[in-house]
Amino acid sequence: MIRILFICLGNICRSPMAEFVFKDMVERRGLADQFYIASAATSGEEHGNPVHRGTREKLKEHGISTAGKYAVQLKKSDYENYDYFIGMEKWNISGIMRIIGSDPEHKVSRLLDFSSRPRDIADPWYTGNFDVTYDDIVEGCQALLRHLEENGEIGSV
Repeated sequence: MIRILFICLGNICRSPMAEFVFKDMVERRGLADQFYIASAATSGEEHGNPVHRGTREKLKEHGISTAGKYAVQLKKSDYENYDYFIGMEKWNISGIMRIIGSDPEHKVSRLLDFSSRPRDIADPWYTGNFDVTYDDIVEGCQALLRHLEENGEIGSV
C-alpha cells in the first residue's frame, strides 16, 4: 500500500483539496485499495477546523465531498507512517522539514515537482482563486499518478 500525506499551511484549503482529488482519481481508476491518502498542516492555527468553504464548494462542483475532514497537524512520527510527503509550495517544504527534522528516505516533495512545469501552488486563502488552485492540484495529482506508474509502484492508470 502506498501511503501519501498531502501538506499545506493550515490543512483547510490546498492539502485537503489534493487529498480528495487524489482519492477521487484513484477510486475512478479502481486503484483505491492500493492507497492510504490523508492530509495535514505544518501549522496548528486551524487545528480541528473543517475544510474551507471555497475548497468544499469547488470540489462539490466536481462531485467530490470532504465530509468528516478536519484540520490536523503534521507530527514528526508521521515520517515512519507515510511513503510520500507532498507539500504545495516551498514554504510548506520548509515547514515539513522543521517538523520531521530530516528526510533520509527522500519522501518530501512539492506536488507540482511531479509535473512537467514544477512550481508552487498558490494559497487560495490569500488569492481567493480556488479555480486556479484546483487546476494546479489536478495537474499535480495526475502527474503523481503517472510517476507512480512509471516507477512500477502501481499498475497502469
